Amino acid sequence: MFRLVQRCCFHTPFKLQKLTDPRLLLYGKNKTTCSSLGLHLQRDMCLLSRSPSLSPASVHAIKPQAFHTSLPFFKKKTPKESETEDTGILQQSMKSLKDSPKPALYLSLAGLIPFVSVPLSMAIQGTYYPELAFAQITYGAVTVSFLGGMRWGFAVPENSPAKPDWLNLANSTVPPLFAWQALLFKDITHGAIMLVIALGIALHYDISLLPTYPRWFKVLRVAGTVVMVISLLATAALKTISEEQLSNSRNKWQNTK
Repeated sequence: MFRLVQRCCFHTPFKLQKLTDPRLLLYGKNKTTCSSLGLHLQRDMCLLSRSPSLSPASVHAIKPQAFHTSLPFFKKKTPKESETEDTGILQQSMKSLKDSPKPALYLSLAGLIPFVSVPLSMAIQGTYYPELAFAQITYGAVTVSFLGGMRWGFAVPENSPAKPDWLNLANSTVPPLFAWQALLFKDITHGAIMLVIALGIALHYDISLLPTYPRWFKVLRVAGTVVMVISLLATAALKTISEEQLSNSRNKWQNTK
């Protein structure tokens, strides 16, 4: 019975079964029998270690893969990858500007001349002119009103993806209201800040709320808004510098008296 169990469960050869008889293990005194038994056991252990079920290849095959399941967005980007992404965005933006229709591109660039010329001329001459600053604020208010009303023209046509609902039509009146408020301020600085807010609101409408605009138009809107904001802030800064210089000169003149 013991031999049958060994043959079925351990698949040991017949010679090993004879050598593993209990009588030989308990009462055998022959040294050659013990040595041969040890050799047979070592050989069978080697065979078992080389069996396909315990081979190293199978062990590596069943290793869990949980250690390599880190999500890609948790991995930190190298500086080279971020630089390539930034350059890719800039290249796409420049390509979009080049692909824009020529009338839209040239008219947009020409519309930025009144914004840029006012602070540039005052900086070159080194003198602040309130009349030029007010003319810039007036032109900025007209531009903001045009950008707000442009949304009506996009939502009114029948085949337009934007519906003429309260959201589109009411939001288009917000930039003109800010522009009107900018003209009511007597201080140029306050008017410039109000126009900057109105330009930001109009840009948010065109970029976020109306995604059906073409890419070239969005890039053109961003570039134009940046130039207009910088020009308005430059005029406000020149006004502040001129007021400080005027106050310092007055203090010196009073001290001399």
